Amino acid sequence: MKESENVIIFEIKKSGMTVEEVLKQIYGISGRLYRRLIRNNQIYLNGKELKFDIQVREGDEIAIFMENEVENSIPVNIPIDIIYEDFDFLILNKQPNIVVHPTKSHQTDTIANGVAYYFNKNNINKKVRFVNRLDMGTSGVLVIAKNAFTHQQMSKQMQEGTIEKKYLAIVEGVMEKDEEIINLPIGKEDDEPMARSVMENGQEAITKYKVVERLNNATLLEVEIKTGRTHQIRVHMKHIGHPIIGDELYNKLSPFIDRQALHAYKLKFIHPRTQEQKEIIADMPKDMESLLEKLRV
Repeated sequence: MKESENVIIFEIKKSGMTVEEVLKQIYGISGRLYRRLIRNNQIYLNGKELKFDIQVREGDEIAIFMENEVENSIPVNIPIDIIYEDFDFLILNKQPNIVVHPTKSHQTDTIANGVAYYFNKNNINKKVRFVNRLDMGTSGVLVIAKNAFTHQQMSKQMQEGTIEKKYLAIVEGVMEKDEEIINLPIGKEDDEPMARSVMENGQEAITKYKVVERLNNATLLEVEIKTGRTHQIRVHMKHIGHPIIGDELYNKLSPFIDRQALHAYKLKFIHPRTQEQKEIIADMPKDMESLLEKLRV
């Protein structure tokens, strides 16, 4: 069998384990996905369909077959900025002011619609599986998994906190400290449909920031989030008195930028198929570059 978007091959480095043990213990496949693959006859050993679990030997090849799928989002020719693609991933530099996934008020003008169009055009018969989400007004690295294995593996890395997520944010005021870790829980107020806030009984939220450049009554920060709470960076920045410029929900509108000045610029993770470390960088968009120029005057 040859590797493709539908076929993932694992080479056995050591004898003695069973196929199930290799897939679960070495490659981290969940019990649920393994059972589905077995039930649908989608596991192969040395090119032959696996009928029952057996021990493997060094040099053997296990292949899992990921079937074609149908995406439910309506394909719409919306421009997408692709910064990386392979058999398992489509990674974009998301433009600002566009919703990621269809909602009641956004049925056909989302990133998912644009990716569905791209998949159709390029005969990629896969569902659009978002690994991470970005707010409508946030730009930057947006990861789409092309199969259930990749999505499950990336979700596992997210839960274990092994994925490095870094952002660039332009905040109000000149920060005194060069760097700081904010460890304050975030929750949702009962009477607030959208906004979150720091609250004692909220979920753990850890944000680390470092000053990149001090500007005219503003600061450019590199921000790393250790947890993934809704609006985490926006809430923490507001709480410490340095809200993100242009953030309508947690600050006020800006005459210089029409959204929050927040950009997901770097993502570092282990590639599920190759087990190699991958670093993806998304260039800062023009509206934030323009804002920086105005704030340097």
